[in-house]
Amino acid sequence: MDRQLRQVVRECSEISDRGAENFAQIVGRLIAAGVERYHADLLRAEKIYYWPDGTSEQIANAPVAGAVAADFSASAVEAAVRAAQAGRIKYTEFCERVLAAGCVGYHVHIAGQRVVYYGRSGDSHVEWFPGARA
Repeated sequence: MDRQLRQVVRECSEISDRGAENFAQIVGRLIAAGVERYHADLLRAEKIYYWPDGTSEQIANAPVAGAVAADFSASAVEAAVRAAQAGRIKYTEFCERVLAAGCVGYHVHIAGQRVVYYGRSGDSHVEWFPGARA
């Protein structure tokens, strides 16, 4: 994999952790780098970025404070998404809120324009990108 592409995803992870850019801005960077999808594991504090050719890059992230709830709350995940979209919270607080809602990770499907949040038992909640059709 190209060294420059690795650097882009590393920067995207760091920018997210700092809350310097919002989700749409990060996704725009990833699209430009040819990223197809990525997975965020909130408990392991890492993301894995995937390209269409099958290559991937794993990046460590800042650990998320707090404990994961035993039960998954789709409505609490949705509320955290809306707060982030409205700019009321940054990525760190978003991660803390979804963790408290029982979310252990999420998959961002750039081509499919959706994010799938999931809990310990496989419960999930799908959020479409703003403007995407469900």
